Amino acid sequence: GQYSPTSEERKVTKSTPFGSIDHPFNPAALALGADATFVARSMDRDPKHLQDMLLRSQKHKGASFLEIYQNCNIFNDGAFETFTEKSTKPDNTLFLEHGKPLVFGAQQNKGIKIDGFRPKVVELGTEASVDDLWIHDEKDFYKAQILVRMFDDPRIEGHLPRPFGVFYETERPCYEEMLNLQIEEVITAKGKGNLDKLLRGNEVWTIE
Repeated sequence: GQYSPTSEERKVTKSTPFGSIDHPFNPAALALGADATFVARSMDRDPKHLQDMLLRSQKHKGASFLEIYQNCNIFNDGAFETFTEKSTKPDNTLFLEHGKPLVFGAQQNKGIKIDGFRPKVVELGTEASVDDLWIHDEKDFYKAQILVRMFDDPRIEGHLPRPFGVFYETERPCYEEMLNLQIEEVITAKGKGNLDKLLRGNEVWTIE
């Protein structure tokens, strides 16, 4: 019954009876800020997409961050209905696919363009063509920063849709790989060493 770090402002709970005054943090933006090598988002009521994202997360070499919009029937029922219900989902969600333009809408008639550094919703056929749209690139760290911050209130007219999919993925050696490599390099340079000698140290006393 308590509000969480991701609860919206003015959220009324048992611990915030007059509404939360905290500004919610953005988990995906937090992960990117920590230089995560895999950052994605899915939802519980889209099992196919969720399965794909879980498989991608599991396949990624290294730590993976997957944010899942999950309904809580007890304390926050319907919090994500805008993004999960058939009547509202098409116009409020944007599913990211690597190498493909950012298109959404019930008739697939809307898209996202980049106006400078700001994303902008355009009507296809009247304001822009598919060729004018932003092409998603999972390797583009800077555009991933824009995507994770597309967090408009869906009640506002002209709002941006909420992105789902892989925001960013890159390759980086894992900690254990670097550790094992370092150990091998030291052994090559200095030999395996002697544990007893190491424990004895350089100052030894003989007691008679």
